[in-house]
Amino acid sequence: MHPFRAAVENRDHAAIEALLAEDVVFTSPVAFRPYPGKAITAAILRGVMRVFTDFTYVREIGSDDGRDHALVFTAKVGDMEINGCDFLHFDEDGRIDDFTVMVRPLSAAQVLSAAMGAQFDRIKEEAFAASAAGTAAEGER
Repeated sequence: MHPFRAAVENRDHAAIEALLAEDVVFTSPVAFRPYPGKAITAAILRGVMRVFTDFTYVREIGSDDGRDHALVFTAKVGDMEINGCDFLHFDEDGRIDDFTVMVRPLSAAQVLSAAMGAQFDRIKEEAFAASAAGTAAEGER
């Protein structure tokens, strides 16, 4: 089992965040622009974990060199069933530097968009707090 899959299935936010590169780019299935950076990506993933229920990875697909990985999942948003895939690319240090999510059907993507929209103020606050903490830690060194 892939370490990211294990972290998600165990709802281990610290382990998920540890697998993200500082310069990770998250591409959402419901937002036009990608989100650059570890703080916002980690906050979005925490938001997703609050929104999704019955989340299960059903298939893993990996490249021969281990730098690309796809994790196919099923979940619910409210009563709506959703199918999707997390596409992960790993940098030289084994951290995720590109994270793209795709979901279907369109009706489920629309429900997901609304649910994540309702989370977004909290997501921005969490990302800002994490960025501020990281900046403070850098200043202490």
